[in-house]
Amino acid sequence: MKQETYELFKNESVNTIVNEIDKELKTRNESPFWSDKIVPFSRAILSVLVPLRDNDLLFTPEGKYIDILTPEIFLQWSDFLSLKTLAFTLADSNEAKKLLRTKLDDEKCENYMPIDLSDLGTYLSRYTVNLENEGLDFPIANYNLHQGVSNVIKSLL
Repeated sequence: MKQETYELFKNESVNTIVNEIDKELKTRNESPFWSDKIVPFSRAILSVLVPLRDNDLLFTPEGKYIDILTPEIFLQWSDFLSLKTLAFTLADSNEAKKLLRTKLDDEKCENYMPIDLSDLGTYLSRYTVNLENEGLDFPIANYNLHQGVSNVIKSLL
């Protein structure tokens, strides 16, 4: 992976990172089918990871604190089930005005600022994820399609 990619994820805005992913997609000559899915996915996940990064509250899918947003962390969150769990974790945290469901220390979690979940919610709704009931599953066909999105992103990064 290129060093510039690490700096991009470490420091840049959502729009800058998404634009770079989009440019890389175009240089790879990927099918428009994938572009239609990868750019919204990248925007959705980064719309929550970047604010967590900027507030020093970034965590892994296992709930462990991490101090730097990297392409590897981005890819860990690209798993559809992890992404769904992240959405519910942040929705609960927004309501509580405190970061919940992580292994971060309580003092750090108190610094949580509510995050706009509209981009992530729109993306997940597009794949028939029930955003009202975390226990309800999503169609396996949508999971498989999303795995294809994740695989293309892995190849880009």
